[in-house]
Amino acid sequence: MAFPPSNLPPLPASVHRTPVPPGLELDSRELMRGTREVLIRHGGQVYRLRHTRNDKLILVK
Repeated sequence: MAFPPSNLPPLPASVHRTPVPPGLELDSRELMRGTREVLIRHGGQVYRLRHTRNDKLILVK
């Protein structure tokens, strides 16, 4: 059932949470250091972060 925005039911108490402070923020230029690709090691795996020609970031395993 869809509700109009002004008639939305209240959220259950379990949904109301205290705000979480923002995490570490890095500028992609700092992370990429002038390259188009960096390797990131995490949990025994290596991930590849690529900066595409369309100015997008793609993370692949």
